[in-house]
Amino acid sequence: MTGADQFTEAHDRHFAEVYRYIAGRLGTQVAEDVAAETFLVAFDRRKTFDPARGDLRAWLFGIATNLVSRHRRKEARHYRALARIEVPRPAEGHENSVAIRGQLGKALSRLTAGERDVLLLVALADLGYAEVAEALGISPGTVGSRLTRARKKLAPVLAPEATDE
Repeated sequence: MTGADQFTEAHDRHFAEVYRYIAGRLGTQVAEDVAAETFLVAFDRRKTFDPARGDLRAWLFGIATNLVSRHRRKEARHYRALARIEVPRPAEGHENSVAIRGQLGKALSRLTAGERDVLLLVALADLGYAEVAEALGISPGTVGSRLTRARKKLAPVLAPEATDE
């Protein structure tokens, strides 16, 4: 199998999950472009990928996260816009989803960039601690502590009845 064939196989295998992760971070309007850019960067840097240092999937998510960081201001505006959605919390249905999204957007905007990266790589990309550590170039212990802090900050939004008592 040629290098181009291997790259095509890697693209076919991982594009959808990289796209979903980016769409969750930046929205669907730019996700296609940023996901494509992720694979363009990966192709350009393919000779620097060392399987002995880690997994291809984690490497791709590391590239994607770096590209997302270039769009941080847009991401922050996105979360602030979600936070401005003021809808009363009905018991069930689509309206409840919109209200929760607004509150979640506000809470996500209060996380540090590192906490948000770790949380969203776990939640949107379904990466494990070791993969997140690899993708971001940090230790698994740092992943755990950032995730714990992020969860504590989000707890009042995710389970408001527990904090109302």
